[in-house]
Amino acid sequence: MMMFWGSRKLFRKQSRQSLRHLLPQSFRQVCGATLLAAPMICGSAAADTAHGHSKYGDLKYGPDFTHFEYANPDAIKGGTIVRSAQGSYDNLNPFILKGSPAAGTTILYDTLTVASLDEPFSNYGLLAESIEESEDKRWVIFRLRKAARWHDGVALTADDVVWTFDTIKEKGHPHYRNYYASVAKAEALDSHTVKFSFSEGNNDELPLIIGQLQVLPKHYWETRDFEKTTLEPPLGSGPYKISKVDAGRSISYERVDDYWAKDLPVKVGHHNFGTLRFDYYRDATVTLEALKSGDIDYRSETISKNWKTAYDFPAVADGRVVKEEIADESTQPLLAFIPNNRLKKFSDMRVRRALGYALDFEWMNKNLFYDAYTRNQSYFQNSEFMALGLPEGDELDILEEYRGQVPDSVFDEPFTLPVNDGSGNLRKQYREAIKLFKEAGWEIKNQKLTHVESGEVMEIEMLLSSPTAEKIALAYKKTLERLGVELKVRIVDSSQYQKRVEEFDFDMIFLGWIQSLSPGNEQVGYWGSSTADQQGSSNYAGIDNPVVDELIKKVIEAPDRPALVASTKALDRVLLHNHYVVPLYFGSTYRLAYWNKFERPDIIPFRALTLETWWIDPDKEAALNQ
Repeated sequence: MMMFWGSRKLFRKQSRQSLRHLLPQSFRQVCGATLLAAPMICGSAAADTAHGHSKYGDLKYGPDFTHFEYANPDAIKGGTIVRSAQGSYDNLNPFILKGSPAAGTTILYDTLTVASLDEPFSNYGLLAESIEESEDKRWVIFRLRKAARWHDGVALTADDVVWTFDTIKEKGHPHYRNYYASVAKAEALDSHTVKFSFSEGNNDELPLIIGQLQVLPKHYWETRDFEKTTLEPPLGSGPYKISKVDAGRSISYERVDDYWAKDLPVKVGHHNFGTLRFDYYRDATVTLEALKSGDIDYRSETISKNWKTAYDFPAVADGRVVKEEIADESTQPLLAFIPNNRLKKFSDMRVRRALGYALDFEWMNKNLFYDAYTRNQSYFQNSEFMALGLPEGDELDILEEYRGQVPDSVFDEPFTLPVNDGSGNLRKQYREAIKLFKEAGWEIKNQKLTHVESGEVMEIEMLLSSPTAEKIALAYKKTLERLGVELKVRIVDSSQYQKRVEEFDFDMIFLGWIQSLSPGNEQVGYWGSSTADQQGSSNYAGIDNPVVDELIKKVIEAPDRPALVASTKALDRVLLHNHYVVPLYFGSTYRLAYWNKFERPDIIPFRALTLETWWIDPDKEAALNQ
């Protein structure tokens, strides 16, 4: 079971995976006649211009590349894919805090650049035909393609880019203010040249972050209220446009045949389906039945029990439905029970650590998950950023600055989570938990964990949005009861859940964070003090720690890859030893089931499994229809 909310870099830095490094090529600048807006550049810091940019290494794809290796330029166009979404929706503007956005709405818009999925952090021009960065990373300039068009035929210009940036930073979802906090301004140098200036240097990632900006049409939104929810299909420039809205039940997208960017290298072999449709279902059980009946075409299975027991229906047996596992080599998300550290009862680290002792992962894995999962041991699981063993080298040097401000265990003890034999006997863990509770001023009285001074009884409401998570919460409830802690499990609908999470109106939730192969600005939104009380942020735990803030700053300003690794390990270690969350588990494969009408490229990029490069084989589809 995997559940995530928000956070992508930007919105997912992409997916459960990420992106990464590389650097642009130099060019010869002649004052007054450069490739980009010469009069504005002369006299400023030296700059490089290129067809793409990266953070630390060389670009994999040269200026004359024709397509990404993981995309098939001969992919067949057409056909319909029907996928599932859970809950409901009431909004077609995914850039604001209000409402529940419909699945897939971001596909309406193009970005300045596109991330390649087979490099750690490299972006190549989409709306931008070239990219120019100053050596000191204080600005970046994008020269836009004059062929770029909105779906109504109007040219996409630098004014659209500037308007988009200013609007979403002022009126958009709060995470945009965090994500673009170091971007001082955007300005149009001419109709097709836009410059972003940064308020600080030493952040190699800012030019790449800005490249991920989804550009909106100024002329469309100027006559509408951007901050209100809407079910009017908005104008876009991307490969699809909305063709049908059935509010809360389904949404359909139609491929734009004359899409202006369809022949660009970054888009060749992508967006092959003629129609995309998302049908909404109330939970995963109903979604699985929809796959069996053929109402949906594709499903990514997140429930291990289903994967082991629920795919023995005839269509799988005779090959009409393909069931397969694909290795997932990406950085794994951190899934966790997340206590709201803004609440007094969770403010003591010893209480949070004691709550961790009550989790019997081995029993859960054996009895609920068919031994399909591995325990999370890091905020950056399966990456070089994991804080393993004791700190040493550059990481230790960084942490020494904060000795006395972080738990002593940061230096003395490798971070470990309790391990048992799966029998359900947690006697040793209970003893450790009771000891920690007692040190924090809590004792068991009349079978209730009670605060010695205030008399408060430890009661926790676990807020969930899906019945499939209930069995996990109930297993945790059972072990907490032996410590005198009452866990109340409450399931609410998706819109109420979203609202309560955004307003931090919960005791504990079951959620997670998606990490990147190049951690950066998004870490502020995850655990920075400035976002602890900012509604809508992804700092669900309410972490407000000045040392964490300084470590995030070191991550963002890391001058090279070794410094980034050392700084991120230090951040990981400090977060772990403060026990802000109760880590849960991750899987090592993608589990897919789909009706046998699809083809996909032979190469699967290591950063993400993407359906954007799949296509429908007409012969296979005809065989299914027969």
